[in-house]
Amino acid sequence: MAALDTSARIPGDARASSRGIFDDAIPLIFNFKPDVTFQSIFLRVLGTALVLSSAIMWIIPGASGDAQMVLMKLGMSVFMLFCGLAVSMMNHPDARPDAYFDPIRREVRVLQKSNRGRPQTVLRRSYDSLGAVRFQDKTVELTDMDGSILMRLSLSSAEERHALRSQLTGVVPITS
Repeated sequence: MAALDTSARIPGDARASSRGIFDDAIPLIFNFKPDVTFQSIFLRVLGTALVLSSAIMWIIPGASGDAQMVLMKLGMSVFMLFCGLAVSMMNHPDARPDAYFDPIRREVRVLQKSNRGRPQTVLRRSYDSLGAVRFQDKTVELTDMDGSILMRLSLSSAEERHALRSQLTGVVPITS
């Protein structure tokens, strides 16, 4: 009994011919870049001030050193330390999600790191369910069927723009 060779391509086989289309297609990953606004700068300065003040509280001479006052100082310094760390870590680069454009599955996925550091899918949309893609100078906007913006991504180079545009051409309506 002869063994079947499943690795050979059969002419006219739809699965074999569609695999050939995606041989040179690569997935594209883009990071969401934060807007540097007054709010993010203010939160970082506030967080740094809270962390520093939790340590300075012990250096500056204060009132008497009775047990109740030391316990209150300890509670306030621990509270200020944790609040300062939380406020300053709100816009940390590791907390930002990634947009993953998959040409084989023909979908875009938004991945965010979980508490254990593993990527977790937050949003998954097929290319067919996207309304349109709008390319601007340094950004790309993906819109829903009703015209509302799903996501806005920053593009760092012309190569990224060209690769994404060529991947989405013919699949999603491209405006400008």
